Amino acid sequence: MKQQLTISSALLMSIVGLQPTFAQKKKGQEYKKPNVVFILADDLGYGDLSCYGQEKFETPNIDKLAQNGMRFTQCYSGTTVSAPSRSCLMTGTHSGHTAIRGNKELNPEGQFPLPADSHTIFHTFKEAGYTTAAFGKWGLGFIGSTGDPNKQGVDHFYGYNCQLLAHSYYPDHLWDNDKRVDLKDNVLKVPYGKGTYSQDLIHSKALEFLDKQKEGDPFFLFYPTIIPHAELIVPEDSIIKKFRGKYPEKPYKGTEPGSPAFRKGGYCTQFYPHATFAAMIYRLDVYVGQLVQKLKEKGIYDNTIIIFCSDNGPHMEGGADPDFFNSNGMWRGYKRDLYEGGIRVPMIIAWPGHVQPSTETDFMCSFWDVMPTFEEILNPKANLKNRDGISILPLLEGRKGQKEHEYLYFEFQELNGRQAVRKGAWKLVHMNIRGEKPYYELYNLASDPSERHNVLNENPEIVAELKTIMEEAHIEDANWPLLAPSGQQ
Repeated sequence: MKQQLTISSALLMSIVGLQPTFAQKKKGQEYKKPNVVFILADDLGYGDLSCYGQEKFETPNIDKLAQNGMRFTQCYSGTTVSAPSRSCLMTGTHSGHTAIRGNKELNPEGQFPLPADSHTIFHTFKEAGYTTAAFGKWGLGFIGSTGDPNKQGVDHFYGYNCQLLAHSYYPDHLWDNDKRVDLKDNVLKVPYGKGTYSQDLIHSKALEFLDKQKEGDPFFLFYPTIIPHAELIVPEDSIIKKFRGKYPEKPYKGTEPGSPAFRKGGYCTQFYPHATFAAMIYRLDVYVGQLVQKLKEKGIYDNTIIIFCSDNGPHMEGGADPDFFNSNGMWRGYKRDLYEGGIRVPMIIAWPGHVQPSTETDFMCSFWDVMPTFEEILNPKANLKNRDGISILPLLEGRKGQKEHEYLYFEFQELNGRQAVRKGAWKLVHMNIRGEKPYYELYNLASDPSERHNVLNENPEIVAELKTIMEEAHIEDANWPLLAPSGQQ
């Protein structure tokens, strides 16, 4: 309990502003390997940040990150749910090729693992001499499996291995590499919402990691927070008091102590879901401010790339109300949809001396572009051919020669299977693939960005072209069968 109080008091300190520090590199300046801090929110919608249009609460630190860097308006996640989206991010492959294509639970804990021969972003950084760390939610293979973070290039992991258990913010345990960390104050007898708030603890460990870093010793810090996923709860401190009573509320009845789902995937009861949702994202914003401040205190901010993104669109579980907050902005759909609201996500990249402050781009990119971008940063002569992704380094540095995607492809295993392909302004969606009546929809995002008007019948040539791309982009996998049963059209 003492540790929890210490962390909470740190969170309630004044938020430190981030000042622009852009400076052009001098000719002949010795190249220094940049540190990287990659912050990945969980189910944060495109419109859940004030710099992306949120009007019911503010995210000042994340907004300042955007002021110091580049804000993307056409960034796409790997797909529309956590594990496969993160697999795309970690391996640089789209969801028709990536090794993990669904949220498949395994006993006793954890999800379907990354294969042993996977090459992840962490491997890329380690090969370049970096220290690597992940603090937050993993969900790509249990301890000891081939997907164990320590077997996938992570030097230090702390947090949730299992994304199902990550539904709870007051879990009974976390993991420190292969060591189980029991949180004894989060036992069932303790009133729910009292004890160790997982995100405060994980955040403190990330700050400790940064404290140990020295200038000249590059690191890659992956920070996959579970905020604001599903369960709505925060500690009783001044952050929640800032929002409680501000919005109309409809209490959510969730799982209670004694239920088999309690802290095993169920979501808690919440009497103030709107206020709590806003407080959770504000808390994440405070975390971001503290990460940036720590980089500045260590004197390494100017040589650090900071990326902020979300793994997919907003959810509707646990009392969440994305319509009230306009969490998906103007885009149609939510988590589990392949409409824009399920896969178009906010992304901000700040890199002093390389990325011009206060810039915005509508360049179409995706999670599988992250790995080749890092590869080019670490090795300008890297062979980036035959990849799903493209390096966006020229875009970031304002140089000529930025390649563009011919198309983006997405698939989703649940709800009888779904596919989507975007090429230019056109987007084809394939629905109910394994159902009795599969069907297609076609949208022109230039004239119909909210995907309200299906123009399938008016554009047979475009449909035929995108169907061919869809068929070629998908490689069937025995672990993740997507296509309809034989003979079904």
